[in-house]
Amino acid sequence: MSVLDALQVTLGDEHAALYTYGVLGARTSQAATPALYDALSAGYRRHRARRDRLRVLVEEAGGVPVAAAAAYELDGPLLRSPQVQAAAVATEGSSVEVLLALVAQSVGPVRDWALTEATWSATWQLELGGGPQTWPGAPELA
Repeated sequence: MSVLDALQVTLGDEHAALYTYGVLGARTSQAATPALYDALSAGYRRHRARRDRLRVLVEEAGGVPVAAAAAYELDGPLLRSPQVQAAAVATEGSSVEVLLALVAQSVGPVRDWALTEATWSATWQLELGGGPQTWPGAPELA
């Protein structure tokens, strides 16, 4: 896989993460669960910035950024706060895996950026109520 291919895969994952965070935010009450709402809002902002940076990186690598799909499949019902929270944790887990694949395929500033973002997502899983992991993003090493 080339760096451009890995960037495109990562960009596609960010499109899905933004969609997911949008749905999760819409299903969360700012009044009833303000901490969860704030965490989802912060996650959305980080993923939006990440998506925007990836678009630039793809263009710098000579590619045309992949477009977002019209919709994405979400797992299970997202009606209660614990379900919303679990979906956000899973989204960050997926992001860590995809970003670490980009780390493996890249060098220099792209690699540094991808590692920083993977670290953020791994840490953000804890903020969202996920448990600590020995090797976040690399379940095959656990």
